[in-house]
Amino acid sequence: MPFAQKTLSTSKAFTRLSMLIAGAGLAAAAWAAEPAPKDTTATNPLGGKAAAPAAAKATPGQPRQITWEELVPKDWDPAKEFKGMDLSALDDGDPRANELLMKMQEVSNNAPTNPAMNGTEIKIPGFIVPLEEAKGEVTEFLLVPYFGACIHTPPPPANQILHVVPQKGAKFRAMDTVWVTGKLQTLRNDSMMGVSGYHVSAATVTKYTGGSK
Repeated sequence: MPFAQKTLSTSKAFTRLSMLIAGAGLAAAAWAAEPAPKDTTATNPLGGKAAAPAAAKATPGQPRQITWEELVPKDWDPAKEFKGMDLSALDDGDPRANELLMKMQEVSNNAPTNPAMNGTEIKIPGFIVPLEEAKGEVTEFLLVPYFGACIHTPPPPANQILHVVPQKGAKFRAMDTVWVTGKLQTLRNDSMMGVSGYHVSAATVTKYTGGSK
């Protein structure tokens, strides 16, 4: 049964809203200049990090290392439609709770992209969510900013998911941490694992070893 069609308790509705806010805020903050956090969660995707490093400067002829934060329009507030809402007023099993969950999913799936990023040659780290595989290699995948997204927890907002098609298959598994380089496009794609707001034709997909190397 699709996630948005499940009956949920008010506590689950609150958790889903927290995840949505985290996806636009904490998960958007960059950890590109540090080793991938090992204890990330949907509500603490930075693994305890307090602040994001500044975006890396572009080197002529090289892809620009970007942060996840840059993918989110600065004026987008996913929680604005839910401000003032009293979840405690909804009893477990209340159909309004299910309607709320569906509304949250709609906001998440339609999260706006940053048009200024369209056509940029980028380099970004993230976690792999495989979509297609052939001969032991991943040929199509989603790139997400925190561990477990789309597999163990609901998907982040669409502006925090990249649909990646590498030029050649990559020998990685689900939730492996990688660097992806290639041209970024503001192009939506709806897959079984989540709605992505960006597409990357990846020139390279390499193991994340920390830093920007």
